[in-house]
Amino acid sequence: MEYKYEALDQEGKPQAGVVNAASESAAVTALQHKGLTITAFSASGAPTGFAASLQNISLFSGISSRDLVILSRQMATLFEAQVSPLRVFRLLGEQAEKPFVRQVLTTISDDLQGGMSISQALSKHPRVFTDFYVNMVRAGEETGKLTETFAYLAEYIDRSYEVASKVRNALIYPGFIVFTFVTVMTLMLTIVIPKIGSILEDAGGELPVYTRIILGMSSFLVDYGIFLLIGLIVGGFFVIRYTKTPAGRKAVSSLQLELPFIGNLYQKLYLSRIADNMHVMLVSGITAVRALEITAAVVENDIYEALLTEAVAGVKAGTPLHEMLAQHPKEIPSIMVQMLQIGHETGETAAILDRLAKFYNREVNASVDTLVSLIEPIMIVMLALGVGFLLASVLLPIYNTTSSL
Repeated sequence: MEYKYEALDQEGKPQAGVVNAASESAAVTALQHKGLTITAFSASGAPTGFAASLQNISLFSGISSRDLVILSRQMATLFEAQVSPLRVFRLLGEQAEKPFVRQVLTTISDDLQGGMSISQALSKHPRVFTDFYVNMVRAGEETGKLTETFAYLAEYIDRSYEVASKVRNALIYPGFIVFTFVTVMTLMLTIVIPKIGSILEDAGGELPVYTRIILGMSSFLVDYGIFLLIGLIVGGFFVIRYTKTPAGRKAVSSLQLELPFIGNLYQKLYLSRIADNMHVMLVSGITAVRALEITAAVVENDIYEALLTEAVAGVKAGTPLHEMLAQHPKEIPSIMVQMLQIGHETGETAAILDRLAKFYNREVNASVDTLVSLIEPIMIVMLALGVGFLLASVLLPIYNTTSSL
């Protein structure tokens, strides 16, 4: 079977291609033997678009961020109790409620029994354990701090999940209001307005400009609404396909950072993610270069990914990290550059990154709260004005007609 992959080679350069293997595990093993670090992996011909999005939800993939947090905390507790790794994964596999999770944990325990290390066994399941997660576990194995590593991972995933959920939930409310507004307006323009329009036409008399505009919109939706809907669906399909291409991902990443109000929120979210990733990996014993490479692969924004990849090359050449980041003042605030310079000079980069991560987490939470407090009244007022204008456009002519009788 063919599997598509995206990976980083030993020099941190991105690669992509297709590998033939009998199973997913065999394909992952073959790529790792080539010295590649997998960043994306899927079966050739796997569902894309909406179907692929569904697979990222716990109902379809079998595991969510919350599941991974609980799993990591359980592993930390069992390792602290000095339970053997094989027994840890056997126990967790037996207790897992979801079949997918049970299957993954059972496979891992079988691999451990066959002589694999924990990080090697986890790396065979890239859809569950990211490259960041695997490298953290590998560092814990090398330093003998697996208990602390799984505790770090649980706390990190929990923080990331909380921040991302808060941002997502903040954007759901205005999306719901807009959907409600469009639905109400469409129903009124296609069902209510045509009936009222026929009454106004039968009554005769000259109609105001705004009423004629509303009647024209109503006639257009009644006559051509189905074609408009088909056009929107087809256009949405091609837009989604475009966002999956390198150019589309870059355009989306750029748009995220340039949108008014929202752009500032996204910037703080990505800065928080970068600082948190780097801090967790550095305190776990992973080198700065490797931490940068992994952070670039998992930051989920092409602008910051390119920025960090450039920083990797600079750090390898001997340039301090803060000097590389200072070359991008639009994406990296001066306060972050200055803090990293202090960390470089004092040898406390990990501690500085921890402070930056906490600072930007607070900034994200504050920005989300401010955005929600502003969006709610604005959207309600806009909805009321839209419906009010629609009603006034048809009711005022009726009132004028009845008054003249």
